[in-house]
Amino acid sequence: MEYEDMTVAQLKELLREADLPVSGNKSVLIERLIQNDELLESNVDDSVQEESDDFDDTFDDEDDFFDEDDWDQIHTARQKPVLDEETKSNLATRAAQMKKQPKFRRQEWFRYYRLSRTGWRKPKGLQSKQRLNMKYRTPMARVGYGKISSVRGLHSSGFEDILVNNPNDLDGLDPERQAVRVSASVGNRKRAKIHDRADDLGLRVLNRRKINRKGDIQ
Repeated sequence: MEYEDMTVAQLKELLREADLPVSGNKSVLIERLIQNDELLESNVDDSVQEESDDFDDTFDDEDDFFDEDDWDQIHTARQKPVLDEETKSNLATRAAQMKKQPKFRRQEWFRYYRLSRTGWRKPKGLQSKQRLNMKYRTPMARVGYGKISSVRGLHSSGFEDILVNNPNDLDGLDPERQAVRVSASVGNRKRAKIHDRADDLGLRVLNRRKINRKGDIQ
């Protein structure tokens, strides 16, 4: 918004934020703001020029940015799925819907601690206040809360989530649209083999964990 289109109150608010005087008519206030902007731009240009003068872009071939042992610690970018524009739009719409969706709590989850960890259960009592949709009870899960069917079941990144239990399950997967999730019951030895095999095939592991490779776990 240009200063000419702003009201006097808005101009004075900008002057207060910049610790400048707020006296005078509208034209004086605008001139004061313009002078302040020019001063800030000149200061920024001077600082950029000083940084460019101090920077030494010479590089010696003998200089080492990383030790050989540090190459394994360098972050590598995660694989991204190959999606069309419609799928990207549907994923964004689903993410916006998820933010507005309430948490579905089972009946009397606040009364008993054991019920707060058991997930959703449909109330079936004849006089259940939640089944009767009383306002002071949490909402029930209904078909209206369903999301877009074309992206239902997809990971938030857009990958199709594939559960695997051994390295042989990775054969035939498409790295452009499918990602791997290692089963929780898989041990570290087999998990390390799955990680290595997935890296060879270019597959993304959604629940990759750091494994201390020592002993016979290599």
